[in-house]
Amino acid sequence: MGRPSIREKIVEAALDRFHLLGYNACGVQEIVESAGALKGSFYNHFKSKEAMAVEAIERYGQSVGLDILMDETRDPVQRLRDHVDFLVTRLVHHDFERGCLIGSLGNELSHSAPLVREAVERALDQWTELVEKALREAQRDGRLASGLDPARTARFLVNAWQGAVLRMKVVKNREPLDDFLEVTFRSILR
Repeated sequence: MGRPSIREKIVEAALDRFHLLGYNACGVQEIVESAGALKGSFYNHFKSKEAMAVEAIERYGQSVGLDILMDETRDPVQRLRDHVDFLVTRLVHHDFERGCLIGSLGNELSHSAPLVREAVERALDQWTELVEKALREAQRDGRLASGLDPARTARFLVNAWQGAVLRMKVVKNREPLDDFLEVTFRSILR
């Protein structure tokens, strides 16, 4: 495999900087310096910082274990559990400093950056659809708690996860994530 292109280095640096610091706390100069590139090269590849953030969101979405949820050859509840365990492992690895980039950028930019808001919405919708699909399978097997609508439950779980991750960053430990796991896999799913 060859060396990454300047564009690739910039996207990876942006993903790292946005994830660690947020969108407003880092500028194009910091991103290109982190990438080992010149500022002019940024504008050769991106129309704006916002356009780069959209690409960073899409790249991040490829790294959060959605493929685990897509594997319909596996048990739906185990897919959900393995997906969440994958996310927990990443958060613990970063010592609770980094949350979910999608949630963080959505929170930070939903009113001021329409392209980012739309990218965040697409990412959340994709994730929710995959969770819903697994929940529908679990429901057919009698493993989703009685009376729960899979679509509403999927939205709730994605929203609850985002809240648990936010609180994890505040308290700097995994207790909110463990709370999410306990309620999800003992009360909502069987």
